[in-house]
Amino acid sequence: MSQTAVQIDQVSKSFRRVKQAPTSIKQRMTNKLRRRTLEYDDFWALQEISYEIKTGTSIGLIGPNGSGKTTLLKMIAGILRPTTGVITSRGRIAALLELGAGFHQELTGRENVYLNASILGLTKKETDAVFDSIVDFAELHDFIDTKVKFYSSGMYMRLGFAVAVHVDPDILLVDEVLAVGDEGFQRRCLDRIQSFQQEGRTIVLVTHVVDQVRDICTEGVMLLNGVVHQTGTPETVVREYRRLLLKEDVPWVAGEPTRDIEIASVQVLPPEGRTLDDVEPGDNITIQVDLKASRAVEDPVVAVTLHDHHDVLEYQESTASLGANLGRIQGARRVRFVLRWLPYTSGEYFVTVGVTSRDERTLYDLAERSGSFSIPVQTNKIAVAHIATDIIVEDAT
Repeated sequence: MSQTAVQIDQVSKSFRRVKQAPTSIKQRMTNKLRRRTLEYDDFWALQEISYEIKTGTSIGLIGPNGSGKTTLLKMIAGILRPTTGVITSRGRIAALLELGAGFHQELTGRENVYLNASILGLTKKETDAVFDSIVDFAELHDFIDTKVKFYSSGMYMRLGFAVAVHVDPDILLVDEVLAVGDEGFQRRCLDRIQSFQQEGRTIVLVTHVVDQVRDICTEGVMLLNGVVHQTGTPETVVREYRRLLLKEDVPWVAGEPTRDIEIASVQVLPPEGRTLDDVEPGDNITIQVDLKASRAVEDPVVAVTLHDHHDVLEYQESTASLGANLGRIQGARRVRFVLRWLPYTSGEYFVTVGVTSRDERTLYDLAERSGSFSIPVQTNKIAVAHIATDIIVEDAT
C-alpha cells in the first residue's frame, strides 16, 4: 500500500488587500494627518482544497493565472501557512518556486549554493560532496565566484534547479522552471526529473506548458478560482484545461456533443511537394473535414480554429462566416478549408474542428487538436497580414 507524501486537508488561504489605496503622495499625507486608516478586505486565494499526494507520484498542477497554483505550492513547501486547514508531508522537501528565490544578491554563486543547501537541510560536509556536481549541472564554472546580481535569468534558474535536485529530496516542488533556459538545460531538467521518478520520489510540477504534464506526470490537478476544478489522468485534466481556454474564445465548445453529425476524420494537407513539418509563412494548407450524419440535419456549420503551442487563438473561420451553406446533410459530406498565405511566425499550430447548428446553440461534434503543422524557425519568406480562406464542399465516400 502506497504511503502518503503530502496530505492536503480542507486548506484555505486568504490575503488582506487594500480596497482603495492612496493614489498620490498628497493623498497619503492627508490621510496620515487626518489619521484615516486604510480599508481592507479578505481575498481568498484558495478555498477548502483537499488532495492526497501518494509517494512516488508526479502531480501536474495547472490552471489559469490567479487560480492559486503557486500559493498552494508555497504552502506545501512551508513558506506560507494555511489560513484554515492542515497540510502534512513526509520526507525532505526541495522547492524551486520562483526565479532567484533564496539567493542573496550580494553573495557569489558559490556562497549561494552553500546558503541554499543549508536552508534545504544539508550540512557543509554534505554540500562539499555535491558541490562540483551542482556546478557541472548548472554549467556555471566560469561564473560560480561572481555575485549573482550579475547573473542572467537563465543562470539564476540553472543554479537554483541544480541545488534543488542535489539535496536528495523526497519531494520536489517545481514552479515553471522547465519553461526557462535553453533546450539543452530543459532536457537535463527533464532527464533529472525522470530519474527521480524511477527512484520513486514525489514530484509536484506547476506549469503553463500543459504538454509537459501529459509527458511527465502520472496525475493531473486543475485549479480554477482557488478551488479544485478537475482531477484525474493527465490527459483528462489537460483536455478540460484546453476546453476552458477555448471557451473564452470559441463559445461553441461549451456544450456537450449530440453526435447527430460526427467528425469522421480531420486531415491537414500541406502544399504540394512539402510536409507538415516545413510549412512556411505564405504557404497554403488545406484542412479537410469528413462528416457523417446519422440522421438528416438541416444547415449545420463547420468551424475551424488554429491555436499555438500556448493555446492562444490565432485563427477562426466557419462555413457560415465564409458564406457557404451546407444545406441538408444525411450520410457523408466533405468540407475543405483552404488557408492561403499563412502569416504565422515559427512554431507549432494545432487544429480544432467543431460542427454546430447555425445559431451555435447545439454542438453536434468536436475534435480538439485533431491536426497540426509546424513552421520552422528559419524562413526566407515574409509573413503577410492575414489569411485568405477558400471553402470547398463536396460529397464524401
